[in-house]
Formats: sequence, C-alpha cells, structure tokens
Amino acid sequence: MNFKPRLPKIWLHIVAGTMWIWVGLYLISLTVDWISPEINLISFLIIFAGIILASAIYFFGFSKVAIKNIKRIDLIVSERPCIFAFQEWKSYPLVAVMISMGIYLRKYSLFPKSLLAIMYIGIGGGLFLSGFKYFQKIIQIRNEKPLF
Repeated sequence: MNFKPRLPKIWLHIVAGTMWIWVGLYLISLTVDWISPEINLISFLIIFAGIILASAIYFFGFSKVAIKNIKRIDLIVSERPCIFAFQEWKSYPLVAVMISMGIYLRKYSLFPKSLLAIMYIGIGGGLFLSGFKYFQKIIQIRNEKPLF
C-alpha cells in the first residue's frame, strides 16, 4: 500500500508557514515561566536580548531557509506533491535532533533558565517571523489563481 497524501502546492506553503509560526510561538511561550513574573530590569534585558537574537536569526538564517524552501516547493514538478514535501526530506532528521536538544536543555541542562530564555526567544522569534515568508508567497499565488 502506498500512502502518500497529496495536495496542491499552495498547501505546502500553508503547512510550512503555519508550522514555522506555531513552533516559534511555542518556543517563545516556554520562556514565560522562566522570566521573572514581575517586570524588572533583568526581565527587560532578557527579552530585549532575545529580540535582538531573533532579529539576527531571522535576517541571517531562517528567512533565507524559508526563501530556499519556497523556491524548492515552486520547482516541484507535480502540481499535487506529497504534503510532507514542504521541507526537504534530509531536514527531518535535523528537526528531530533540534527537538531532542531543546528537550534536553529544558529538562537537564545546568544553564540558567534566563540564558535559555534568550536563546528560545531568539530561535522562536526567528521562526515566527520567517513563517510569514510562506504567507507572502500564498498571497502572491492567490493573486495569480484561486486556492482550489
């Protein structure tokens, strides 16, 4: 039996953009308990450092990966590719390693949660912002032809 769920290409952009935005928000939400419940200078500095890191990760990393994925999706010959083709197959093991490292850092790391918060806000913010690249592409596609 060959199970390969297929959808129009635009759905690969929808799935990818939604995943990137959702994972970004999830990572950022994890930091809420790690930052002091009352806003003070340290909390502000942690958040500010995370935003600076998120901007760098977006501009120099994840936005370029998103653009590369968008171009790769556009070059897929099939008009109804497998829904899991929203990222390269070789990226799936990397995602598994990143998830495992994130769990390890949260559960067992000796790093203070405030430092992890900076990293999680940075990575989460970079993912969140880059997810909108996919939706820019969806808007472009929608202007050219209907969704279904």
